[in-house]
Amino acid sequence: MTSPILLDGRSLTRAQVVAIAREGASIRLDEAQLVKVKRAADFLAEKVGGGEPIYGVTTGFGSNADKLLGAHRVRDELPGGNPEARDGTLMEELQHNLIITHAVCVGKPFGVDVVRAMLAIRVNTLMRGHSGIRVDTLRALAELLNRNVIPVIPEKGSVGASGDLAPLSHLAIVLLGGGEAFYEGERIPGAEALKRAGLEPVRLSFKEGLALNNGTTQMLATGVLALATMDTLIKTADLALAMTLDAFAGRTGAYAEQVHALRPHPGQVAAAAEFRRLLEGSTLADIAYHMVPRFRPWLADSWSDPAEQAYRFDISWDWVPATQRHGKEAFYSRFLPFKGGKKHQPQDAYCLRCAPQVHGAVRDAWEQACRVFDVELNAVTDNPLVFPDAEGAMVIEDQVISAGHFHGMPLALAMSYVKAAIPVLASISERRTAKLVDPANNDGLPAFLIGNEDATDSGFMIVQYTAAALVNDLATRAHPASVYSVPTSANAEDHVSMGANEARHVLEMTEDLGHVLAMELYTAAQALEYRQDMLNAARTLALRGDWQALASKIAGAPRSDSPHYARFEEEVRALMNALASAEDFHGGTAVRQALASLREHIAFMQRDRAMDGEVRLMCELVASGRLVAGEA
Repeated sequence: MTSPILLDGRSLTRAQVVAIAREGASIRLDEAQLVKVKRAADFLAEKVGGGEPIYGVTTGFGSNADKLLGAHRVRDELPGGNPEARDGTLMEELQHNLIITHAVCVGKPFGVDVVRAMLAIRVNTLMRGHSGIRVDTLRALAELLNRNVIPVIPEKGSVGASGDLAPLSHLAIVLLGGGEAFYEGERIPGAEALKRAGLEPVRLSFKEGLALNNGTTQMLATGVLALATMDTLIKTADLALAMTLDAFAGRTGAYAEQVHALRPHPGQVAAAAEFRRLLEGSTLADIAYHMVPRFRPWLADSWSDPAEQAYRFDISWDWVPATQRHGKEAFYSRFLPFKGGKKHQPQDAYCLRCAPQVHGAVRDAWEQACRVFDVELNAVTDNPLVFPDAEGAMVIEDQVISAGHFHGMPLALAMSYVKAAIPVLASISERRTAKLVDPANNDGLPAFLIGNEDATDSGFMIVQYTAAALVNDLATRAHPASVYSVPTSANAEDHVSMGANEARHVLEMTEDLGHVLAMELYTAAQALEYRQDMLNAARTLALRGDWQALASKIAGAPRSDSPHYARFEEEVRALMNALASAEDFHGGTAVRQALASLREHIAFMQRDRAMDGEVRLMCELVASGRLVAGEA
């Protein structure tokens, strides 16, 4: 059991929010900071007692701000008394009604992790001591979290200013004994949840309704969890790129440090460095073109050695006769005249070569959002703001100031940036998956990564279909919600952020991004094993020292009585020596670790088999983050 996380209004981190939301960490309140919380509440009580008009305390809310509360209810003047008599003062009724009338969200409930994050964030912002909430009320809110009373909050209903009014009202209504809550896995009335947890309902005092429901808490909580998931997915995308590059026996020059020093966008530089780390130890990357054989379907007479009969492939090269080398002498002085799987070109496709620029731009979007959210986590976002010790205060408006910290545009725009980045990262991943399965573009790997000797196998064909469908879906959902304000509250709130929608969209979209990356890793693992095994089969053949056995895998060989035969033999022997002197062919150290971890759960696919369970498992592995943590 981890120690409770101390909330003081100033030092809450995204990692702590994730620990509270997803790992069940509890919280405790900083006692020194509670002194400031009490000071603000006492100040409000003092001013109300002196008859001062204060927005949201002795006035209505929003477009009702011009209405002052009277000394008693108007209906109390009816002959025979008020038929709707209520307990408490008008000021208490005002705060109570604010919560119960604003809890009007619709849709399926947020996950427990989102609501736990909301509770922690709301408690933390109130700990700053500028909201006027009483210490006892704040402790009661904290106890909802610590006793795992999780308010039921439907997902849709916030426009992101004045903060997340509707969802926060669903959160607060349970504190009053209303609404619904999840408790010990059961969805029950809020009053029953409080009772089972040993808690009492709260009666709200001055401004406490506003303190509880006015702020950016839902969009902040949802966004923090989305950013935590994105952190894992960015690392996963980097790993997928590295595994795919190894499967292509690709080129790493595009990731060189000196290259990115010339265009030093921080994310791009970091992505290239990560690729270099992941590919460190690879004996596949940057190998000579002539070393790489291409796939040829297995036949019964493909291999003469009994041990080699277990191969799921045959291999081949084409010999380039001397008559076809004119004007290419410089090239063939470096490379042997054999065409196998790799095209004779000095650069890879964009989905490989431009990965630092694309993955890096996504990193930059994520980093920018993290900076914004780190500020917001320890900000005060309700209204009005209470400054009981303001120097030089002459009137109440100098100490209770109406402002706009509840407006979620800083968060909304940051989420819009991430939202646009998600289909970009998914799209480049899907392009790599498509390249892996396409025999015209996969550098000598089998079509759809399956032997298919009998023409009955589809292999990984439809995996790419699913990735393509997800990319399209993500692209159609990437339109920013933040650009479309719909005024509310009789036009008193005439510009809103829609940040709650934005953050919710991003959190939802991360799931499908994870699925796309899972499709690439699932496919790349199959491709990498084919590439390793084909190259190592060629190496094993070379290690025998029988150049003619290797020559049997080479098409276009001259006849033994041809004047070119001696040259052919010399060049085949050179290929044999190059393969024999090479190390065992394998991916980078980190890539090998990930492949081994993946293979603990999903075996290489020799022949077509049901893939639905494997795809589901692959998605779960990516979502868990275990592949990038090395814990699968």
